[in-house]
Amino acid sequence: MAKQPGKMYRNLKGQAYTRREYMGGVPGSRVVHYDMGGAKNDFKVELTLVADEQCHVRDVALESARISANRLMSRDIGSGNYHFKLRVQPHHVLRMNKQATGAGADRVSDGMRHAFGKAIGTAARVNRGQRIMTVGTHPQHFLKAKDALRKAKNKLPTPCSIIVERGSEYIS
Repeated sequence: MAKQPGKMYRNLKGQAYTRREYMGGVPGSRVVHYDMGGAKNDFKVELTLVADEQCHVRDVALESARISANRLMSRDIGSGNYHFKLRVQPHHVLRMNKQATGAGADRVSDGMRHAFGKAIGTAARVNRGQRIMTVGTHPQHFLKAKDALRKAKNKLPTPCSIIVERGSEYIS
């Protein structure tokens, strides 16, 4: 079945649904790595992608943004010249009540009666102002890191800002 429209999961209503031991058939997260690049402690510049609105970010969107940013950084400046960290994890389980369609569907389907739904995927709950991903690098690679986060920002469902958290005195 095709992915559902984003408006179904846009609002953060109620408590997060995360207890996988009580439910069966939850698909695994598609995010592969959370830390990439070189050592983390010797970079003078640190840029962060921050969410401007609260929303759910599906695991496929996080993985797509991670791949896009990491590929650009490793190709342009080399894997030892940056440290990339994904700061959110997709714990929240998304559910959908599948409706039967076609001839005789009214006799087969229960409609909205007992409409708990089956697990269809996972998402990260992101609040306004929360850090999504961070890149640490040297001052001469600042523009490449900013461009990598800009490309990752386009893959996410919420508007985001790029903030220089550390090292603004080194940027010329």
